[in-house]
Amino acid sequence: MSQTPDAMQKCIADCTQCHQICTSTLLYCLQQGGKHAEAGHIRALLDCAESCERSVHFMLRKSSFHSKTCALCAEICTTCAENCEAVGDDQQMAECARSCRICAESCLQMSRAA
Repeated sequence: MSQTPDAMQKCIADCTQCHQICTSTLLYCLQQGGKHAEAGHIRALLDCAESCERSVHFMLRKSSFHSKTCALCAEICTTCAENCEAVGDDQQMAECARSCRICAESCLQMSRAA
């Protein structure tokens, strides 16, 4: 299976969106306090945002390692989505979880296409 330019561009867009939503969700959670601001949840958001950003950089420069960074990103995004769903039933958490799941699927496809 080979990667198409369209598939890579979609993955880059999904990772960029996920990075943005995780970063804004991080600020939201710190403002909310309580279970939203627990260390494990904040760590999951940071891990996800940084993993997405790293994967974008690897794909943009067409690194031979991008499939590996995408595989790890898919795992991290899935964990972050689960974490967001467990933290709260509000619009911000739902939006973040949705974006993480979209990114995880896109990254998983990119990792398998290599």
